Amino acid sequence: MIIFAFQYICTDNDNLKYSMKRFYLFAAVAAILMAAASCSSPEKMAKMAESVQIQCNPQVLEVIDGAIDASVSVTYPKDYFNPKAILEVTPVIVYDGGEAAMRPFMYQGDKVKDNYRVVSSNGQTVTEQVHFDYVEGMEHCYLELRGRVLAGKKSIDLPVARVAEGANTTYMLADRDGRLDFKADNYQDVLSSTAEGQILFQVNSSQVRSSELNSDSVRDFQDALNAAAANDRATITGTEIVAYASPEGSEDLNNQLSANRSNAAAQAWNRVARGVDADDPLIRSVGEDWDGFRELVGNSNIQDKELILRVLSMYSDPAVRESEIRNMSEVFTALKTEILPILRRARLIANVQVQNYTNDELLQMLQDNEEDLDEEALLRVASLVRDAGQKVDIYNKAIERFDSDRARYNLAVVMLGQKRDARAKSLLDALDEDPDVLNARGVLALHQDDIALAESLFRRSGTPAANANMGVVYILTGRYEEAVEALKDTDGCCRNRMLAYILNDQPDQAVAALSCGSAGAMYLRAVAAARLGDEAAVREYLAKAAERDPAYAERALTDVEFAAYEL
Repeated sequence: MIIFAFQYICTDNDNLKYSMKRFYLFAAVAAILMAAASCSSPEKMAKMAESVQIQCNPQVLEVIDGAIDASVSVTYPKDYFNPKAILEVTPVIVYDGGEAAMRPFMYQGDKVKDNYRVVSSNGQTVTEQVHFDYVEGMEHCYLELRGRVLAGKKSIDLPVARVAEGANTTYMLADRDGRLDFKADNYQDVLSSTAEGQILFQVNSSQVRSSELNSDSVRDFQDALNAAAANDRATITGTEIVAYASPEGSEDLNNQLSANRSNAAAQAWNRVARGVDADDPLIRSVGEDWDGFRELVGNSNIQDKELILRVLSMYSDPAVRESEIRNMSEVFTALKTEILPILRRARLIANVQVQNYTNDELLQMLQDNEEDLDEEALLRVASLVRDAGQKVDIYNKAIERFDSDRARYNLAVVMLGQKRDARAKSLLDALDEDPDVLNARGVLALHQDDIALAESLFRRSGTPAANANMGVVYILTGRYEEAVEALKDTDGCCRNRMLAYILNDQPDQAVAALSCGSAGAMYLRAVAAARLGDEAAVREYLAKAAERDPAYAERALTDVEFAAYEL
């Protein structure tokens, strides 16, 4: 354009003045165009890089579920982006031990004929999501953007822009040991039993026959009373006489007959229980023994017994039922000979309690008479010993001697506590699924970093232990509010409860939840103090944590939670 104007004024002297004006006009226009072009040239884009505004959310990176995710927004000002340029932006995390780069984001100017994201020369903000898999060392890192402008054959590197510092790995302080409850034993500290004998009466009689006092039933009852009296561990806690009448005949007659039989049995009691220190028996008269009748018929081999029971169930009037019984006793001889005579009775009852072996005695028996311990006693004594190796031995004995599934499960719990996951798995695989087993398998999955499987198993289990373990899943997957809810009512020294409050931006609640003095709890107390801006508490609890476990002192040096403090 300038050459054209120059040639024009050299060949037309008559219009020299006019041509000079046009020359200056064209020159001015050309200068403006060249200036505009230079403002958005690749070189200029590099020089104007400081005018580009970059924001990263979060500004301090956070590791969640083994990954670092962030949102990066870049605002390009007006006249910055060359319409014919391509911009390549590579997010890179630089950390102790190396760096990790994402696939570059590609942008193009208005006039580029390609398929990248267009950025207008009039200015524009673009937002991208960055994602990195966490590797050890990234807790001490920074995120930077590396840019390169491509225009034709030119390639110009832009100044590196650092957009975020450090990565928060506080969630990794979650305790993954898992909560596991041992299956309880059924060992009875006090053994309760009932000794019983029966005196049978003849039809319509309340006289106690001598033959009945010498019957096997009464003699067995006497032997039980004498054995209880001779046993220092045994106590007869109550005695009772209960008399009945068979349900044929009139109700009034049977009630009187039952009462007379109870009185007659009470008079015979002193002979039966001679020499036994026990309170006088409680005397009761039941009357017609319909319940006993149904039970005896139901358990008998009488043909058509279901018909008998069905007929009786049709009548609620005692008189009608008595009539039906009389009729049936004539038809069904077995009722007269096998059922009704047994219901004409008085029961002699003694309730006996025996003090079982105490915990101290069980521990002594473990050393002296281990073979005398049954399954329940072995399970109880295993719960008493503190040494894990001794627990393992006891559970193995219970498995060997009694094929005990509870011992298998409890042994798996010990194995999980020792991180012997392969052995724990083999034990759990041998068991049928129940809520405890599902929870234990969830803890195993948690140890193996299979968080999805762990969550599924904990949900299927539904036990209080599994619900607490769900809190760990929520922490590891960034669902901090749910973690607080799952862990808020957990008992004991729950480090995960403190951690959930911290991650849910409730450091004051974390401080209130501190209930033990473990190294991990002390470190979390320091983290909570840092978030509350309490420098004195930060230093106090970091010192306590380091005293209990020196590894925490090393961690604190690169922990972004304490970036504001000189440690």
